[in-house]
Formats: sequence, C-alpha cells, structure tokens
Amino acid sequence: MSDSIRSLTLSHVVLPIANPVSDAKVLTGKQKPLTETVLLFVEVTTEQGLTGMGFSYSKRAGGKAQFAHLKEVAEVAIGQDPSDIAKIYESLMWAGASVGRSGVATQAVAALDVALWDLKARRADLPLAKLLGAHRDSCRVYNTSGGFLQASLSEMKEKATASLEAGIAGIKIKVGQPDWRLDLERVAAMREHLGDGPFMVDANQQWDRARARRMCRELEQHDLIWIEEPLDAWDAVGHADLSQEFDTPIATGEMLTSVAEHMALLDAGYRGIVQPDAPRIGGITPFLEFATIAAHRGLALAPHYAMEIHLHLAAAYPTDPWVEHFEWLDPLFDESVEIRDGQIFVPQRPGLGFTLSEQMRAHTEDTVTFGA
Repeated sequence: MSDSIRSLTLSHVVLPIANPVSDAKVLTGKQKPLTETVLLFVEVTTEQGLTGMGFSYSKRAGGKAQFAHLKEVAEVAIGQDPSDIAKIYESLMWAGASVGRSGVATQAVAALDVALWDLKARRADLPLAKLLGAHRDSCRVYNTSGGFLQASLSEMKEKATASLEAGIAGIKIKVGQPDWRLDLERVAAMREHLGDGPFMVDANQQWDRARARRMCRELEQHDLIWIEEPLDAWDAVGHADLSQEFDTPIATGEMLTSVAEHMALLDAGYRGIVQPDAPRIGGITPFLEFATIAAHRGLALAPHYAMEIHLHLAAAYPTDPWVEHFEWLDPLFDESVEIRDGQIFVPQRPGLGFTLSEQMRAHTEDTVTFGA
C-alpha cells in the first residue's frame, strides 16, 4: 500500500559538552576548544501515521546553516512516497543545487535521509542493520572521548582504564601537537599502559607530508591499529602515498562531505581504512553508495562519530569494522547502546532503535514544521 509524507519537523539542538576538549587544531591555534555539539533533527510522519527520526550535526560552526538550508528545501519532500528514498534525495539536492552537492548542503539533507531510512526499517519492523542486510549483530568498538589533548597523561590512562572496564575494546588518543616529541612520549606511555590491546592515534590533519612520514615511521614500533588524518583531509595523494609506504594502516575520510570527495582518495590509490561519516557525507543513501565501492576495493571501514547511526551501517559492511564510541549524545535519547566484551551491539528495536528524550526537547533552540 502506497503512503506519502504528511509532515516534517526540523529541530535545531545545542548540546553542551560537560568538559570542553581540545585536539591538535586547538594547540596549533586553528580552532578554539570544543564546548558543544549542534544537531539538526528531523522527525517525519506519513499519512498512515508511520514515523521516522534522523539527525545530522556540526562542531563549532555550521549548525545554524544546516538548519536554515533544510528549512529552504525540505518542503519538496512533502507528499512524496517515503519508500522512494533515492528519488527524494535527488529532489532535495536539486532544490538546493545552487549551493552545490557537498558541505552544508549535503549535511543538511543527511538528517532527513537518515529519518527516511529509520522510517523504512520501522515499517518493516526490523533494525536498520537487518533491513540493509547485516553481516553481524555487533562490531568492535573503540573510545576516543578520553584521549583529547587537554587531558594529562594520568587522566588519559585513567579514562582508558575506565573504558576498558566498561567493555570497550580499543583506545584512541589525539596527537599532532606543535612539539612532536610530546606526541611520541604520550604514545609510548599509553602503549605501555594498554599492553598489547588495540590502540589508535589521530593527528587531526596537523602534519605536513614530511612530518607525517617521519611520525608514521616513528609510530610503526607501537603496533597501532591505525594512524588517523596525518595530513589535510583533502590531500588524497598524500594519504594514498602514506597508505602504501607504511605497515601501520592510515585512516581518513571523516571530514569529507560527498561521495566524490571520498572517491578522490580511492582514485589516488588509497589503501588505508575509510572513515565515512553518514551525517557528513549526506546521509545513509550516499554512505551506502560509497561503502559498496570501498568494499569492492577491499578496504576496511571505521565510520566516524554518531555511533547511533553507524553501528547499523558498520554491521552491514562485509569485513569486520570498528565503531567509534562517544558518550556525548547519550542525553538526547531514551535508550542506550549495549557494550560488552569489546563489542557494541546493534539494537534489536525497529529502525535505528532510538527515541528522542525530554532532554533533547529541552536543548532545542528552534523548530519548524512543514505539512499537516
């Protein structure tokens, strides 16, 4: 039986971070400490009374722009069949075509796209992973939130221990400080603390090509799962070269905002770990498009942030992926994820498996509804 989209509600949500954090971009003077996450939520309702929920996000800037852009184009989805997700996606992109097909434009549309996939899985009474075709019911999980650069070494060790005791498998810390020697000292100390457990580092784009090669060479001895964003996120050739030169895998892709930007990596010969972010690449629809290509190339997957979305997408990837654990968004949902024995488990509830909390409503600063 056919159905159509009756209404869409967009919400601009500002969620403070209890303890502001700093990565290398702060220490090099490019950004200020991160104090909040800004989210764009979309709630969709159909004529048959079916509902779906999705979200996108931004850090430091761009949240208001995402909300404003989707306000301009969302109405074209009203009256369309919610099953025709690819068709709706294309109509939204054409509605905003004058500002391009990446950046804010795709990140705004992502929230609605995710909501439509959530609705489709709820209608099928299946978790999204099962709707897509799951390869597993859980994924390896690692924590990042305890490894930022404002934390002392002792604080990082304490947080890492707490994460491991909570059932998280891997630990990632930030590097890329102006004094690279401090990076090496912190990595060596954390490797000793973690023993032979899974360990990753993230330079947040703060090395040039020469420094990246030197650091990757120094870091080889620590048996890392990966070295993340050693170079500018759009330096496809540089990342490709590093991925071919070193045994330690290179990981990148979280900042890219279209399939085309991700394809530039692959076209340059990249052999590392891909880290697409569904809210940034434009939603689940383009994420799946790129994931199919990445799987065909035999690349490992480790989606960035937004574990509430990505654990479903990772579970549907052919090879064993990693999912990034951040507790920052926990207050926005009534449900929590299950983590144990180094794995994060796909909720068995329909759709994404999450409902919006009263705290999410309390942090909503603006909202608009289209349709009935």
